[in-house]
Amino acid sequence: MAETPNKGHIVMVPLMAQGHLIPFLALARQIQQNTSFTITIANTPQNIQHLRSALSSSTSPNHQIHLAELVPFNSTQHSNKDNNTQKAPLTDLLKLGYASLTLEPPFRSLISQITEEDGHPPLCIISDMFLGWVNNVAKSLGTRNLTFTTCGAYGILAYISIWSNLPHRKTDSDEFHVPGFPQNYRFHKTQLHRFLQAADGTDDWSRFLVPQIQLSMKSDGWICNTIEKIEPLGLKLLRNYLQLPVWAVGPLLPPASLMGSKHRSGKETGIALDACMEWLDSKDENSVLYISFGSLHTINASQMMALAEGLEESGKSFIWVIRPPVGFDINGEFSAEWLPKGFEESMRDTKRGLLVHKWGPQLEILSHTSTGAFLSHCGWNSVLESLSYGVPMIGWPIVADQPYNVKMLVEEMGVAVELTRSTETVVSREKVKKTIEIVMDYEGKGKVMKEKANEIAAYIREAKTEKGKEKGSSVRAMDDLVTTILSPKVL
Repeated sequence: MAETPNKGHIVMVPLMAQGHLIPFLALARQIQQNTSFTITIANTPQNIQHLRSALSSSTSPNHQIHLAELVPFNSTQHSNKDNNTQKAPLTDLLKLGYASLTLEPPFRSLISQITEEDGHPPLCIISDMFLGWVNNVAKSLGTRNLTFTTCGAYGILAYISIWSNLPHRKTDSDEFHVPGFPQNYRFHKTQLHRFLQAADGTDDWSRFLVPQIQLSMKSDGWICNTIEKIEPLGLKLLRNYLQLPVWAVGPLLPPASLMGSKHRSGKETGIALDACMEWLDSKDENSVLYISFGSLHTINASQMMALAEGLEESGKSFIWVIRPPVGFDINGEFSAEWLPKGFEESMRDTKRGLLVHKWGPQLEILSHTSTGAFLSHCGWNSVLESLSYGVPMIGWPIVADQPYNVKMLVEEMGVAVELTRSTETVVSREKVKKTIEIVMDYEGKGKVMKEKANEIAAYIREAKTEKGKEKGSSVRAMDDLVTTILSPKVL
């Protein structure tokens, strides 16, 4: 994008979750690369501390990114003292959602303060899809509100349509059609979390989510962390469903991940980075399976045991970022009883497997040539990171948009195989072994998946390129987004 002499203020409000805060920060940096906007990211004090730390450790210039604490925040409505989903069990997430509604008064005060200091309201307020109430604040000020979804287009359409319409409640069949998708597309009840399966519109989840989704659908447009060429169907359907402009500006990842180079993060991991890289360096190309369920999720104890047994029987090398199973403190100490006797020691001694506790250097692992596949919960950030490096996936979705992401990865992209779904299924060691063998068989289906993943990686790099007058789709979308923000809002 060419340098633009634009001035003005943009205010951003992410959901209090690591998987939302980081993409919002990445979006802020992306907008600021070639503009002179002042950007303020507003959130709870604890999350502002996290963002401040991320900004201070960054090697890239931060220009005019300001951070604003929204206080008071009524955290008594939930048991999560950190005001962040990072350490919250799923049962606390709903309480956190309701507590986010208490941010409206301090947010209004912040906007009033900015308006007074600047002499006019912010040019634009960019808010999280789950914070639809921000649209009311923007409308009352006559300023533009854009919704930013950190998910992909296909996954978020399925998510908002199922919650808004509850189509699974209108049929006795396990399969059902989702409004917004072609008639021949069928979703399955097992793709729905039990809270969604039980939802009837009057339950606590519906009473929070549906109004926020509906308000976000009344914003002036949506920004989506995806790429035109990898989600042509999803973006077409989402635009048609919302009847709003949708800017596909992804992937919002650290810049090094787009260039095929090894990314170095400053985050403390459960293993020394050099030791992890040294272990990977000792392995053949595409021979290692990387396993991680993200920072928020884990599987149950019997599933964990079956996964370990299947890994052992597959004979494949692996890196497993492991946390205590469902029912235990996900950030607590790990007990050897959750794995086959002597498993960790045996894998370490034979150098077959590397178990990393709590958190692993994901981008560094995915970018390594030894990594051949990724067994993932398929949260959208993980999907983008994997595809950016041309790494095919084994899907094990747990909640939210994850099952729909897997459906798209399998049916639309052909870069994944689904192992199972949710933490409530029974998984056998045989199924684990067989699935790993399919994806990592580079003479059969695995080869086709790898080729398709590499093709998508090329599309992702292409979307972010800018050579002279030639601009990738995501660069053009960002140009158009900035132009829209600068244009007068039609009331």
